[in-house]
Amino acid sequence: MLTHEEFIYRLRSLPQTFISTHRSGPTGIGKTLEDLLGIAENNIQGPDTAETELKAGRKNSGSMLTLFTKSPLPNRVNTHLLKLYGYDSEDGEKILHCTLSANCETTLRGEPGLKLGIVRENGLNKLCIQSFDDIVEAYWTEKGLEDAFLRKYNSGQLYYVKAESRGSGINEEFYFNEAWFLKGFSYPNFIKLLREGIVKIDIRIGQYPDGRTHDHGTGFRIHPKDLDRCFEKREKLL
Repeated sequence: MLTHEEFIYRLRSLPQTFISTHRSGPTGIGKTLEDLLGIAENNIQGPDTAETELKAGRKNSGSMLTLFTKSPLPNRVNTHLLKLYGYDSEDGEKILHCTLSANCETTLRGEPGLKLGIVRENGLNKLCIQSFDDIVEAYWTEKGLEDAFLRKYNSGQLYYVKAESRGSGINEEFYFNEAWFLKGFSYPNFIKLLREGIVKIDIRIGQYPDGRTHDHGTGFRIHPKDLDRCFEKREKLL
């Protein structure tokens, strides 16, 4: 894995022009940047370089960034959520796709839906999914969230590289011309942003062809403009 000094050297050696995407779709920007930097694609819960997670974003996009993924407890609760709140997709598959926030309720197919709530239990915060004013038996513990964060950001650091983009699909192009080194990821700040509805949770549950529940990844997400609020310091690299 790259050291911090090696990463900065390669970052500042990137072509100062538009580069064709190495993969079509939303993940094309990350794949292209990793290839240009000589970083192997990483699908595990851990940092992309020796110490630091790497993320890339399109400057002209309103899409949110995924900080990390963590399925709710207890085990197999996704199957329960799918049974209670799932609906049929155009392909006939039962799915549950929604973005949950602590400051508003998300409708499901036009009906009253779900939201997040943070309750105090045995002296610890517990993030719960709520339906109307009732707590659904699906939750994340404070310790579980902290552990998930530390697996992804064990040094509390993040490289965030931005690019101008043009075109779409396989014809999309990127010009990587801004980068930040964010330091001191603050777990208390993260919880505060959850309470304020700035950090949101994307639920993406579906089914395999045999009917088994398929968790496509429960993501804790934030808008790029709010990303630095999760960190204590930031340094411009590019």
